[in-house]
Amino acid sequence: MVLTLPHRAPAAPRPARARAAGHPAVGLLRRPSLVAAATVLLVCVPTGEKDVSAAVHVTAADVASGLLVLLLAIDLLRGRRIGLSRRAAVLFGAVTVAGAVATVTSTDPELSASGFVRQEQIFVLVPLAVLAALRDRTDLRLVLGSLVLAALIEGVVGAEQYLTRTGASYTGQPIRAVGTFGVLDVMAMSGVVSFGLLAALALGLLESQKTWARRTMLASAAFLVFPLAVSFSRGSWIATAVGATVLLLKADARRALRWAGLGLAAAVVLFGAVGTGASRAGGGLNAGSGGIAQRLNSIGTVSSGNEDHSVSDRYDLWATARAIWADHPATGAGPKSFRQLRDSHAPLRLSSGSDTAGAGSGFQREPLLSPHNMYLLVLSDQGLLGFTAYGTLFLALLIGCLRRRGPAGPVVAGLLCWVLVDFLYADIGGTTTVLTSVVLGLAAWAALPAEQAGQDRPPALEATA
Repeated sequence: MVLTLPHRAPAAPRPARARAAGHPAVGLLRRPSLVAAATVLLVCVPTGEKDVSAAVHVTAADVASGLLVLLLAIDLLRGRRIGLSRRAAVLFGAVTVAGAVATVTSTDPELSASGFVRQEQIFVLVPLAVLAALRDRTDLRLVLGSLVLAALIEGVVGAEQYLTRTGASYTGQPIRAVGTFGVLDVMAMSGVVSFGLLAALALGLLESQKTWARRTMLASAAFLVFPLAVSFSRGSWIATAVGATVLLLKADARRALRWAGLGLAAAVVLFGAVGTGASRAGGGLNAGSGGIAQRLNSIGTVSSGNEDHSVSDRYDLWATARAIWADHPATGAGPKSFRQLRDSHAPLRLSSGSDTAGAGSGFQREPLLSPHNMYLLVLSDQGLLGFTAYGTLFLALLIGCLRRRGPAGPVVAGLLCWVLVDFLYADIGGTTTVLTSVVLGLAAWAALPAEQAGQDRPPALEATA
């Protein structure tokens, strides 16, 4: 007896497109916002000791942002439309042209070339890549969620540094929270925490129902107030207050008034908690709530002649930037020229650097290589041409974000306002600079929507989050 197996037709080979669909690279092309989120999270990777006077610093976040730009380039080569409006092309193109002209006419074109590349990365390429990566509501949540997660990581580390007195030195006490960034980048943690606080606040308030996600986001925002406070960063405090105010007013004006009262009460409780913790640690007045109160009080007295040394140095740096611009009014001295021309234009009382210590590092002098004001940096480096290009871009983004309707509008407007206010006290530089690019990309997505039919933002993004 012969058994005959039923005949089975040979399996048809999987089409090449189907086989490729499961490849990780294709997955990233379909969801490039994953790379944008990774860029945010990689900011938290410690960079160790570095030479702050070196011409180029490449971090893990910079590499990830480069991958995001590469994915954008691949999309363009494949013929995919990225939804870039004419206005966006003109505004970002003007920034590129202004930087190129300033580089060509620079006092040191070779040095300025590296500065031009860096500015293109931060203000043009990465923002456009983030704009292209946001395709639906999931993409937006991924990026905002990564901001919250990065802030929680840094906030936990910073709070631990304050409570255990292992942070950077502040008024002779090792209590300043700096997160994973070290004493050479003391402003970085406060920026990361501020972005995360605003993102968590927005995600929590914009939830229509009292779900666990909403409670988690609001609890995260409340916690992040503490590490932000013990960062002792006046600029970040001011920028966060402005960003949160804009966010709340745009989301719900009545709710903003209620939250203002709650915020004031929380601030009183926070100062009391900080003072109690410092007292138990033996830190004394300056190490506790008195230190924060002193820092807050200095904001209102910086023009009274009683400013501390860091403030007077900042004023001198601003004056130096204006003096450099006066010598090169049209196109500026060129990107990265400030560090070379500083000594020949600075007042005699300007310090050679700021003292840093603590957080695992010994005493170091950090040179003052920038004016600590982004607007004056652009003015001195790129003259009126660059100042006009950047100013027009920032103004267009701000107006567009304030006009944006739907739940995405408040958070993007709040984050952008934080950046624009912080630029009054700081400029680009340091590990967290790439976060500025991500925020500018979010702002471009909200403020400069595509004009082509069918290329506007998906309706899902305008639905209640």
